[in-house]
Amino acid sequence: MSGAGYRFNSHMSTGAWIAVIAIAVALAFGLFRLLTDGRFRGTKELHVAHEDHAPEPHAWDAVTDALGESELGARATLVQFSSAFCAPCRATRRILGEVAEIVPGVVHLEIDAEHHLDLVRRLDILRTPTTLVLDGAGNEVARASGAPRKEQVLSAIPTYDLES
Repeated sequence: MSGAGYRFNSHMSTGAWIAVIAIAVALAFGLFRLLTDGRFRGTKELHVAHEDHAPEPHAWDAVTDALGESELGARATLVQFSSAFCAPCRATRRILGEVAEIVPGVVHLEIDAEHHLDLVRRLDILRTPTTLVLDGAGNEVARASGAPRKEQVLSAIPTYDLES
């Protein structure tokens, strides 16, 4: 090649930099979701406006207001919010059902989030599946967004003695 030969440009183009940054952000988000999905965290306060400033109702009160009478577990109630096209919801349903079968005093209740939007807003449910763990009195003691593992569910159940 004569003097008009091809010169290699060692600098990345703007488009290449954007692609690298987008991949890095996607990997960071994926790692965050991997680390946080299904982990039970402490409770949130209910966001319910009361004109008389009365104490906030229990999570169970909100559930029974929306669904009518349901059975509250003596030890715990696992309340799962699901939606029709949610693949992790099916796995969560199976896991919570197994836990309810093997742990005495635990009940599993599944709620279709799409048909109970007022309850979803009232309990600050942001995605499906979301699992609330309610103690025997109906107080929310933990919640998990995403599909929890069986060990995580078992560790979130209150361990007080049922005989007392």
